[in-house]
Amino acid sequence: MTLQLGDTAPDFTAETTEGSISFHDWMGDGWAVLFSHPKDFTPVCTTELGYVAKLKPEFDKRNVKVIGLSIDSTDDHGAWAKDIEETQGQAPNYPIIGDSDLAVAKAYGMIHPNVTGGAKGRTAADNATVRTVFVIGPDKKIKLMITYPMATGRNFDEVLRVIDSLQLTAKHQVATPVNWKQGEDVIIVPAVSDEDAKKKFPGGWKTLKPYLRIVPQPGK
Repeated sequence: MTLQLGDTAPDFTAETTEGSISFHDWMGDGWAVLFSHPKDFTPVCTTELGYVAKLKPEFDKRNVKVIGLSIDSTDDHGAWAKDIEETQGQAPNYPIIGDSDLAVAKAYGMIHPNVTGGAKGRTAADNATVRTVFVIGPDKKIKLMITYPMATGRNFDEVLRVIDSLQLTAKHQVATPVNWKQGEDVIIVPAVSDEDAKKKFPGGWKTLKPYLRIVPQPGK
C-alpha cells in the first residue's frame, strides 16, 4: 500500500554505516528525517549528503535524528563518504542505511514492490523514485513526504523550516502561513473559537476574516 501522511512509518532492521539498527528503537522519543538515494556515487546526492552533514547541528537543536539511505551496501557508502568529504568539505556524520536488497525502499513505497533482485546491476535511473524525504514524529507517524526528481537537488533549508512548523503546530493550536519562518506571526486554527482563543492568546490577535486570525508566534 502507498504510504500517506499520518501513517505509521514502517519499522525495519538494517545495517548502516554506524552499525545495525532497529529503526523505531533508533528514533527513540524524538523526531527523525529519513532521506533516500537511488544509488551511491551519484552527483546530486553527493552534494545533498555533504550539506546535510553541515546542517546536523541544526537538526540536533530540534531533537531530530537524521538518517540516509542508498540502494547499495554500507561498504559502498564508506567509499562514497570519502568522495563526499573531498568534494563537499564534510563527510556524513549520521548513519546511512545499506539497502542492497531494496527492502526498505519497498516498505516505504519508493520502488515497485514487485521488483526482484538486489542493487547489483541496477542503475540510478532504475531506482529513480528513491529520492524522497520523510519527516517522522515522535509518535512514529509520517508528518511530511517530498519526492524529488533525479536532476533536482533537495532543499534541506526547507526541510528545517517545515520541521519548525510541525513542532510548533504540534504544541499549539496554530497553523503557519505561506513562507512562514521561525519567529513570524502564525494563524489561529479555525477549530479554536474566539472564546477559547482569548484564553490561549491573551495578548489578542488580528482578525482579517473570521477564519483568518493572525497572532504572534506562541512560545517564543
